[in-house]
Amino acid sequence: MKYDVAIIGAGPGGYTAAFRAAEEGLSVIIFERDRFGGTCLNRGCIPTKALLHGALTYGELSRAEKYGVTAEKTGYDMERMTARRDEIVEKLRGDLEKAVKTRKITLVSGQAQLTSGHTVSCNGEEYEAENIIIATGSRVAVPPIEGIDSPHVITSNELLERRDIDYPSLTIIGAGVIGVECASIYLALGREVTLIEMADRILPTMDQEIAQRLAVYLKKKGARIETSVRVISIDDDVVCYLDKKGQECRSQSAAILIAAGRRANVEGLLAEGVQLEINRGITADENGRTSLDGVYVIGDAMAGNIQLAHVAMAQGENVIDTILGRPQSVDMKTVPSCLYSDPEAASVGLGEQQAKDMGIAVRVHKSLTGGNGKSVIEDAESGFVKLVTDENDVIIGAQLVCPHATELISEAALAVQKKMTVKELREVIHPHPSVSEMIAQTVR
Repeated sequence: MKYDVAIIGAGPGGYTAAFRAAEEGLSVIIFERDRFGGTCLNRGCIPTKALLHGALTYGELSRAEKYGVTAEKTGYDMERMTARRDEIVEKLRGDLEKAVKTRKITLVSGQAQLTSGHTVSCNGEEYEAENIIIATGSRVAVPPIEGIDSPHVITSNELLERRDIDYPSLTIIGAGVIGVECASIYLALGREVTLIEMADRILPTMDQEIAQRLAVYLKKKGARIETSVRVISIDDDVVCYLDKKGQECRSQSAAILIAAGRRANVEGLLAEGVQLEINRGITADENGRTSLDGVYVIGDAMAGNIQLAHVAMAQGENVIDTILGRPQSVDMKTVPSCLYSDPEAASVGLGEQQAKDMGIAVRVHKSLTGGNGKSVIEDAESGFVKLVTDENDVIIGAQLVCPHATELISEAALAVQKKMTVKELREVIHPHPSVSEMIAQTVR
């Protein structure tokens, strides 16, 4: 049978493209060598947030007396926390697999290989398709550090799949989003955490003010943070590194987490003789078209792409538009970034310094959690909502560190995407009391 669309990889980008294609009446086959849902569902976004929710609940109970609530014999059971994590993952995976059957999408389990611009091989069988979408995602990047094969070293894969992860102390190599979110889990559980980052600050890809504020909070919760460092080696349970002054330092802990980012997962994808332009991922144009006619790429497998699940999902929608000869339905210029830490942080569009570096005359509008009733009720850490506008008062960016920042960022993203002005934002009534009022308060 010849399919209209064949998709290699059943992560967020892959299954979004498959569902959209099926809804448009196209015949679809999707290949997955591991578990349906990809990294995000099985060992990424979902299990991380499940563990963090449990850890933060425990942390809240530890502070219950402050709210007039007596909570005796509080504690946590990591076995039960990880079991609930797995139950959530299995439930969501099951829902997706049901959706595949409902839409009459053919699902093949196994390692798929691209054998030409219109054929895919899997489990000894060859499948033909008019269009092929590569959505193979990414894998954990493991830096070439001497001693990295120590039994004390784990990656996010092990942390989010194993049950025996109740470490009394943890050293995290890499203080990007993954590292900071994992640090938040263990700090909420009262564990010792050391963050080691090569860049001159944590969260080097996020807004500088967000990074500075989060560094303060992490230290307040007991984290030890070392930036501008170079890791030399790992000796059993000890990380040896040079600090910013060039002095040799050591960090000993029960476990060492490698959180140094992710790389495009393209190993074993191409059969002998098949060529695609690859440069730290598969090269493609803005429509996802690769150098091989009829073959597209979306998500983390694409060179230079933003490695976020919602980016892959948006590209999954857009690539089907391209196949159908339609304009892209999702605007890829406005991409929100979220950090599920404690407190949460999020951003969208341009930051203040970024805009200035581009020669844009900016105005900054800011409100603080200390002046927001709902934030005070929730005993929120000192945080802010910041909107960046151009000289015409058009909103071009937003940065948030506050309760529910990862939810509120959607309103800010809409304002940026629709090029709303400060005046138009003032016209919107926000409920009182709510954290969302902070967005309106920035422009009052």
